Amino acid sequence: MKGFFRRISPHRAVSDFRDEWQKPTPHRWQILGVAVAATFAVFTLMIPDGKTGPPARPEVMLISTFDGARTEGEIIASNCANQELKDALQARIEANEERKRELYKALGRATFIDVDAIEAEAEAERAAEGDTGPTEEEIALSVEEYCARAAAG
Repeated sequence: MKGFFRRISPHRAVSDFRDEWQKPTPHRWQILGVAVAATFAVFTLMIPDGKTGPPARPEVMLISTFDGARTEGEIIASNCANQELKDALQARIEANEERKRELYKALGRATFIDVDAIEAEAEAERAAEGDTGPTEEEIALSVEEYCARAAAG
């Protein structure tokens, strides 16, 4: 490989090009024209548009599925109905999760795994994580107060 690069030099390349250019070939000018046109086309595609400045602001279209003339009481009542639906769905999800835990515990006991020790470790890890926000009782109380305000107003 070293011998290959030793034979390459800019001076030799220029002299080889000059020798080939001086040979009488019938399509010399056509080939030169195509080469120049191709080079020009490639550079034209690579040159950026040259636009400066911030991009145009996007056009925002707001779509509302709710009546714009709803009163605050109607909004709160709708929110409370949605919260009840969300609570029902969450209760079903938690029931399914509990059922899955029981199935995994049964599988663990069937395969002679100490399920109680694993559960104790998991409880210890959850206790070590600490308080991450309001309790479920606090959230339920605030939702009840919110819905009571809607019923009163």
